[in-house]
Amino acid sequence: MTWVDGACANSSEFVADNRIVRNSPNPLPPLIVIVGATATGKTGLSLELAERVAGAQIISADSRQVYRGMDIGTAKVTAAERDRVAHHGIDLVDPDVQFTAADYQRAAFDAFGTIASDTGVALLVGGTGLYVRAVARGVPLNETGRDEAVRARLEERLAGEGLEALAGELEARAPSVAARTDLANSRRVVRALERVSVAGDRPPPVPRGYPARSVWIGLTLDPSENARRIDERARAQFAGGLLDEAQRLRERFDAALPAFSATGYREAFDVLDGKISLEEGIARDAARTRQLARRQRTWFRAEPDINWLDANSPTLLDDALAVARTILPGG
Repeated sequence: MTWVDGACANSSEFVADNRIVRNSPNPLPPLIVIVGATATGKTGLSLELAERVAGAQIISADSRQVYRGMDIGTAKVTAAERDRVAHHGIDLVDPDVQFTAADYQRAAFDAFGTIASDTGVALLVGGTGLYVRAVARGVPLNETGRDEAVRARLEERLAGEGLEALAGELEARAPSVAARTDLANSRRVVRALERVSVAGDRPPPVPRGYPARSVWIGLTLDPSENARRIDERARAQFAGGLLDEAQRLRERFDAALPAFSATGYREAFDVLDGKISLEEGIARDAARTRQLARRQRTWFRAEPDINWLDANSPTLLDDALAVARTILPGG
């Protein structure tokens, strides 16, 4: 068996113009998952990797990039980057539309159909752990217990009684669910209580797995370096027009919408209203983003079978290509 630029020559895969080319139709495309904390370089790696894997298309797994108009604050790929590689999972709804993980799961599998019809390869890229798990692990979200009336009552109680009361009720009614819930996050607590009210205190549904070949790549970065990158990005986003973007958004939508709980927007609104200075807004944005990065590191450490790569390694792209080839025909 011979290899050309690392690819097997005696298979349904070959190399043209230094790109892996696959030639094996499948109802669902092979899936390469790229995860890691925010500001570890997932977007950059995914673009470079997609340009080396023929037919590759990227699906964003970011719970805020689904919203139109929220570009700078979510570090959404630019129009030029979308011209380089086809993207899915972004600009799906306006910020005032409720969009759930189940909605995302359906959208992602619609994108898989498009990619498979082109005999392509899917790259699922992002830091929203629930979105990634819903798609790449096949978690059956439609079985997790939903009732809009129950949720509405819980949200009314949240406004009247406060988060602490609802978190205490969750701990009393469903200790196992409470242990898996961020009790400082009001939306998570309300969702957990809704699920318990409908389905009881039981483990989450067993994942069914992605029904085609898949592999996970995780990017690691020293936390201090990650923090430095986060600080730089927060400053760059404000310098790059985040305040103008936030102003345009709140001229069209209620600034209290859940979509705007994303890091950067709450701080931008406060700067616009004169509640805090620009420097304080940047500092608070960076601090909240560092907290997000810590939660993401914790989440992904619990995921099995991730091929962890050093985000600062000079051979990162080659290492990622080697992992990708393990699921492509002849790899």
